[in-house]
Amino acid sequence: MARIWRDFLVAAITAFRRPDERKIAEERRRAVDRLAEETIRDNRRAADPPE
Repeated sequence: MARIWRDFLVAAITAFRRPDERKIAEERRRAVDRLAEETIRDNRRAADPPE
């Protein structure tokens, strides 16, 4: 009986935790995208001759 309750509690905690993990993963992805865009922009400025 204790095993069933333990499995239930683990499933409940996991269900509540997963959306947070998804949010963190999404925020990391957006941060990497922003960093990539900034790096590309900086490299283009360095490569373009001044007018």
